[in-house]
Amino acid sequence: MKLARITRIVQILTYLQSGQKYSVDQLADLMGVSRRTIFRDLNQLEAIGIPFRFDSEVHGYTLDPEFFLPSIDLNLQEALSLLMLVQKGRSHLPLPFKNSALLAGIKIENNLPAEIKSYCNSSLENISIRPHNHAPMDQLDSVFAAIQRAIKAKRKLKMAYFSLYDGGDIELEFSPYHIFYNHRAWYVVGYSSIHDETRTFKLNRIKQLSVLKKRFIDGDKFDIAEYFGRAWSMIREGKVYNVTLRFSPRVARNVSEVRWHVTQQHSFNEDGSLTANFRVDGLNEIKWWILGYGDQVEVIKPAKLRKEVARAGAKIAKLNSDPKS
Repeated sequence: MKLARITRIVQILTYLQSGQKYSVDQLADLMGVSRRTIFRDLNQLEAIGIPFRFDSEVHGYTLDPEFFLPSIDLNLQEALSLLMLVQKGRSHLPLPFKNSALLAGIKIENNLPAEIKSYCNSSLENISIRPHNHAPMDQLDSVFAAIQRAIKAKRKLKMAYFSLYDGGDIELEFSPYHIFYNHRAWYVVGYSSIHDETRTFKLNRIKQLSVLKKRFIDGDKFDIAEYFGRAWSMIREGKVYNVTLRFSPRVARNVSEVRWHVTQQHSFNEDGSLTANFRVDGLNEIKWWILGYGDQVEVIKPAKLRKEVARAGAKIAKLNSDPKS
């Protein structure tokens, strides 16, 4: 039976660690796969920094004797949770340093007791993570690392950025305070020189980035929770509203199962519907969330939000009505 790729890579690494030299044909026979597959696995090992080499005299691969995988002591649940994140989540979640995550997973798995390793491998065959749509980020590792270094050293960044707010490309000096992931994309928040205030920037819209020698002195007391306050997601509008919504019985249970906002309170009604209350800063973000439930939700208050949802709903209905003959 063919082994899962991550398990196969771990076993190849184990063979190479033994000190014996293995040819591609030998590894292919041991793994029950083709030579091409072994070459792909070796390329993956090379990409994550495993220091193996090819001995031309014996036509075999061996591992640098100075490279070792440290011992690790994890119980079954600890091992399974970490390997599940690395093996199943690594390819589907927009995490930086994915190759480093894979190397960490290999180190963990290679040092597990045989019975725990076997349990994890068999369990992971029956676990999958469906990918979420997220903003493409081809240079995530390098951009993330540069921002992280700048935050640590309190150095300013010079940034070329495509700004929807400004309607085009802008250039600025930026003092980064905090990196965060929210709603399918990575962001950095900090002080913008051209806006003269704290702003949030989306990492995949950064076109050029360099760490400057200039330092910034503020940001030590920056609190991400305080910065977002009671915004529904990320955008504060400067006015807090008490929002009451009634969800139909069809979606009530699903709505109640998620903690949508820190201020959320809800209760079920006799007919199976759900009344949900929130205290949020701004109405635009929550309005678009409400519209996602279509005719399964009614805005009870505030009146301003009820009118805006109705107006948006009317525009949607008009846009999607049958074309005139």
